[in-house]
Order: sequence, then structure tokens, then C-alpha cells
Amino acid sequence: MQKTVQHIIGQILTDEEFRAAFLERPADTLESLRDRGLELTDVEVDALTKTDRRLWECGAEHVDPRLQRCRLTNNGR
Repeated sequence: MQKTVQHIIGQILTDEEFRAAFLERPADTLESLRDRGLELTDVEVDALTKTDRRLWECGAEHVDPRLQRCRLTNNGR
């Protein structure tokens, strides 16, 4: 299970689109991962959703851009 949490944390920090979805609707985003077969306990979901969102926002700023996946759309702009 720890590998699943590590994977999700990595995805939040390196995938801009996933991070935006998670920050907007954390519980729904994690539930969709469960629906796709990722094993995630209620305790892990609770811990991830209650983690201070500044970690996800600021942490992502410190990851080398070459490791980041940016949004491919600009929402009509």
C-alpha cells in the first residue's frame, strides 16, 4: 500500500492536470483512482485529503521542470 501512496504523491507533485483535479476535488479524485483498481485505504485517503494543500502547490514548484507533466490544454485561452 505504501507504494500506492508514494505513486499518488509523485503524481500530485509532477502532473499539473492531476494536481489541479486533486486540489479542486481531493476525495473524488482519489475515489476515481480506487475505481481504477488502485488500493487505497480510507485512512490513506483521509491523510492525503487533509494534508495542507500548500505542500502540493509549493512542492511542485521545487520539482525540476523536466520531471513535470504540464497541462496540454489552456481551457480555451
